[in-house]
Amino acid sequence: MTEAAIKYDVFQAIADPTRRSVLQLLAASDRPISNISEHFTISRTAVVKHLKILEQAELISAQKKGREKIYTLHRERLKEIEDWLQYFHLFWDNKLAQLQSMVEDH
Repeated sequence: MTEAAIKYDVFQAIADPTRRSVLQLLAASDRPISNISEHFTISRTAVVKHLKILEQAELISAQKKGREKIYTLHRERLKEIEDWLQYFHLFWDNKLAQLQSMVEDH
């Protein structure tokens, strides 16, 4: 399977700390690759690879403007992560409530 054929899911895409940092940058504003690259000590080529994975997970998109590509965050795709985390938030709230009840009963 070629790299172009690989479809990353949201969780694979956010597994890498560099990609999470890219998402944080794009949460503030749309940015060209030149600006994104300035924030990292890795090569521009490595940044491009991370951007491709984020694009394949549909977390970001790129639009050509002149000689640059401008990257945009798709916030709605982060909902999948939020929903997944919400399940565990409710799970732990329930467990903590049970523990509190047990402690208060004794």
